[in-house]
Amino acid sequence: MLQRDVTREVNTVRPPEFSRSERLRVLVAAAVGSVVVGYAAVAAVLALISATATYAEFSTSGVLSAAAPAWLAAHHVPLRFDSGQLGVLPLLPTALLMLLIGRTAAGTADRLGLYEPLQVRGVVLSIAGAHAVVGGAIALVMGEGVVRATPAVAFFGCAAVSALAATLGVARRCGLYEVVFDKLDPVALHGLRAGFMALFALVSVGSLAVAAGLAASWPTTSGLFAGAGPSFGVGLGVFLLCLAYLPNAIIAGFSYVVGAGFSMGGVEVSPLHFVGGQVPPVPLLAAMPEHEFVWSPALLAGGAVIGVLVGWTCRKVSDRPTSRLRAVLVAAITAGVGSLVLAATAGGRLAGGAFDPVTVPAGLLALVVALWVLVPGALVAWLAGNRAKAAVAAGSTEFVEPDYDEDAEAADPDVVFEDDELTDQFEQLEVVDADEFEVDEDLEDDDHYDEDEYYEDEPEDVEDAEDVEAAEEDDAEPDDESDGEEDPAEEDDLDAEFDEMLGMEPEEDLDGKPGR
Repeated sequence: MLQRDVTREVNTVRPPEFSRSERLRVLVAAAVGSVVVGYAAVAAVLALISATATYAEFSTSGVLSAAAPAWLAAHHVPLRFDSGQLGVLPLLPTALLMLLIGRTAAGTADRLGLYEPLQVRGVVLSIAGAHAVVGGAIALVMGEGVVRATPAVAFFGCAAVSALAATLGVARRCGLYEVVFDKLDPVALHGLRAGFMALFALVSVGSLAVAAGLAASWPTTSGLFAGAGPSFGVGLGVFLLCLAYLPNAIIAGFSYVVGAGFSMGGVEVSPLHFVGGQVPPVPLLAAMPEHEFVWSPALLAGGAVIGVLVGWTCRKVSDRPTSRLRAVLVAAITAGVGSLVLAATAGGRLAGGAFDPVTVPAGLLALVVALWVLVPGALVAWLAGNRAKAAVAAGSTEFVEPDYDEDAEAADPDVVFEDDELTDQFEQLEVVDADEFEVDEDLEDDDHYDEDEYYEDEPEDVEDAEDVEAAEEDDAEPDDESDGEEDPAEEDDLDAEFDEMLGMEPEEDLDGKPGR
């Protein structure tokens, strides 16, 4: 709540005024800058490798031309060779490029003073358009050379990656997160967070599996580094290649520990199924198991533990079991969709060689992850959740409204039920008002009696009526038959009879005050 208030206060600040030309200049600078900086970063890495390699010929034109397909690969655009297509592209350069684009978009939004969701269209479209145009142009210039790319794929691939990165960069500042999350109820929002938590935990388990594999096969890993070449430049190139493909290896390890596994050519690796074979001499691949282990199925417990944790986090989301199950279901769908996206970007074709293709089964991985989250999570959320409290605690006396008993009243007419006592008192009041407190005929015959004035100024209680009557009798002349005074004995008898009808003590009146 405090965060929303702060955001609202920030949004009320008037953004700086920009003319149309100034705004256009800022957007163009952001779009061109993200392209140039990304291309320069790729060229700098290639220049470092070329400069440190022993037999490599370094030239500026050669580095810039070699950076073109590498820049497309960073946008996850597949490259084609004479032998086949290279679709297994490294994910680390893509992640770094998206981070660069996101920071550029966020800086542009800050400079323009943008704060509303619809205002991000200019920033996102300008950056995505620039990357799409440059990517399509590079694919056209490459033509039918040794390395080539399909122009349409390059155009839309660069546009999609850059647009996603720019949107993520300005999402927090311009309130895109609030637009999406405010439409979710608390149960679905909790399930969404639990799903991302589960996905992050599973990817972390996959990274631990890769690290354990590299540590267990460290002699093989160091031997592959030594066999790559004697020069520092070759070793640096191999290290950077392994580092670039490290996210791909982590996703493959994540698929392995949950049971879906992965494959490379004819080699299939999973905890329940293993088919060995030759793999490329890359040090990162030394983390792959060389044969089947008896304890491999025990790795599946990691997915079950994470599912239990998801259910434990959802156990207090609601007192209703169905709401808790819905939160777990949302978490399972979120983790499954995230696994599907990661697996789809981690594998691909490997130039038609003996190790083609590299496959991380996206559909199977998404299904397995969803089941690992859903089944244990639903059981834990159902059993460990709060129970609805009983309406009446055990051992307490339940209040039951008494019913009217006709038989009891017939057997004992003097019994007064609590529900009818107030009604009887009002009926007695009506009787008393009708029978006892009639207008005195002597007062009515008096010459000073005005019927309209009497009823208009009728007092609210009996005591006020007696005071008014006494005042009028003092002003009027008494007639011959009566002197205007009542017999005190008759008044006491009337009061006693009135008190007896109401069931009150003789010395108390209707308000519980002492009697007259």
